[in-house]
Amino acid sequence: MHLKIHPLPHYQGLALPAYQSAAAAGLDLRAAISEDIILNPAARIAIPSGLMLAIPEGYEGQIRPRSGLAHKHGITLANAPGTIDADYRGEVMILLIHLGGVGDAPFTIQRGDRIAQLVIAPITQMPVEITHEFDDTTRGQGGFGSTGMT
Repeated sequence: MHLKIHPLPHYQGLALPAYQSAAAAGLDLRAAISEDIILNPAARIAIPSGLMLAIPEGYEGQIRPRSGLAHKHGITLANAPGTIDADYRGEVMILLIHLGGVGDAPFTIQRGDRIAQLVIAPITQMPVEITHEFDDTTRGQGGFGSTGMT
């Protein structure tokens, strides 16, 4: 089984997605842009990856942030993780957001920058069943933080 990719014309000259180490979970995705883009604090933008994918049925593509960008610059994904369904055949877009606040520096995205990573993962689909009763659990309807902080 293989992940099939189709580089679009605006991807020309960029390195193909690659795992950066032998045990890496994700393939790095690059910004397939023609000129620099300035991402201001609190702003978000869809960046073209320049790639179309054919993900095997039974799998999904998860677009995830790069930890270095998040830690050093506050750059992450507005919809992390983003999902690419196996039947999607359009260009993969990467929805970046700058989490910086007022007074933080804008972030410059340049052509070829590694801006996200793609993880291929198996999915499970289940039939939906309507019910009016649930099994009791210890947690019950306890919401955020109901299991404690430690």
